[in-house]
Amino acid sequence: MENKLVLLDLWASPFAMRVRIALAEKGIKYESKEENLSEKGPLLLEMNPVHKKVPVLIHNGKPICESLIIVEYIDEVWHDKSTPLLPSDPYQRSQARFWADYVETKVYGIGRKVWVVKGEDQEAAKKEFIEALKTMEVELGDKHFFGGERIGFVDVVLVPITSWFYTFETFVNFSIEAECPKFIAWSKRCLEKESVVNSLPHPEKIYGYALELEKKFGSA
Repeated sequence: MENKLVLLDLWASPFAMRVRIALAEKGIKYESKEENLSEKGPLLLEMNPVHKKVPVLIHNGKPICESLIIVEYIDEVWHDKSTPLLPSDPYQRSQARFWADYVETKVYGIGRKVWVVKGEDQEAAKKEFIEALKTMEVELGDKHFFGGERIGFVDVVLVPITSWFYTFETFVNFSIEAECPKFIAWSKRCLEKESVVNSLPHPEKIYGYALELEKKFGSA
């Protein structure tokens, strides 16, 4: 099977980071094409005409869009490359998908609000964000990773947002580690993985990017 892979990427996108981690976990080589979302290229518009956003994985000329779907696709197509990211047991697999959806809708959705909104709305978003992380701490329990002894689907989906934590904390002046030490301990374990540390940009670089967005648009 020919496996020509192209990733339409954006270095600062936590959604694209997910895909980079999954590909690294599988040891899969690919070509990365950095996109400028202010001036979307013709290939992106052709491959993702519905949402017109990254990431898009192009496998042998066929596009796969939306990061959760892409990560599952990678896990399924290259199932023999490493331990699967998703459990083989149907119930456990359903639970992993449930928590991935929670991360997508709650953790990421609220996280963006934390540094975008202002005033009382920002304080409410901060409180809701901490509550969402505490919910994830409960789900983690005594496990090393959400996937058990090694990183799995939920870990891959969740850990990229931690590269934005410095930005959140600097914009809002609070400490995530003080509120959620167990969560930060988990994120540090993830960063010991080569697949993760090589896929996540430095937090200060993200902060610089956020400042540029704020200057240009007033918000992200």
